[in-house]
Amino acid sequence: MSESTFPHATQRPFSEELWDAIAPIYQAILDHPFITGLVDGSLPHDAFRQFVVQDSHYLRDYARALALCAAKAPAEDDVRAFAGDAAGAIAAEQDMHGAFMADLGGSAEQAATVPVGPTTRAYTSYLLATVYGGSFLDGLAAVLPCYWIYARVGEALLERSSPDPLYRRWIATYGDEAFQSVVRRVVALADRVGDEATDAQRSRAREHFITTSRYEWMFWDAAWRQESWPI
Repeated sequence: MSESTFPHATQRPFSEELWDAIAPIYQAILDHPFITGLVDGSLPHDAFRQFVVQDSHYLRDYARALALCAAKAPAEDDVRAFAGDAAGAIAAEQDMHGAFMADLGGSAEQAATVPVGPTTRAYTSYLLATVYGGSFLDGLAAVLPCYWIYARVGEALLERSSPDPLYRRWIATYGDEAFQSVVRRVVALADRVGDEATDAQRSRAREHFITTSRYEWMFWDAAWRQESWPI
């Protein structure tokens, strides 16, 4: 029996391996004009509106992905936690995004009529396919970047904030300690499950994590470009 069929014996947390794999992607996110524009207030409100609308679409499917993670979770506490996170994603879509749309001169009802964009459709399709068809670790790795990257971005931007009150509120949401504690819980779960996985299982999960991290960059870039279907 090959060594890769046994659980991965290492003292290094799986989360460190995952984060190291996306370090260049995360830096590219911090350097993206959408993110720098949030901080200096130069981001056009039309681009932020595009982001809010597409994020509303995204979160509906993300909530479904989290509910599936709950169904596959290894322990009752994890089932309850993911079920709560799924409900929280829906609440965020309804409450926070509704408030942002109102501030931008629109409404949640108007946002719902905007077509799901190409990047949003690709991201959520990959996410749901991975969570439906893969193991719990595969699904966890696929949903983790949306938790973790937002937390790290919020943390990085919180001290700098923004002169624009709209962007300042967005930054405060993801830099908030309540959100950070949720993310720490999910990262710790990735360590726990990853430590029990084989090398092959960890490698496959890492590829899912890298892929959805790339989609995170693409999602902000799509809002910046105000992406639409070409035909």
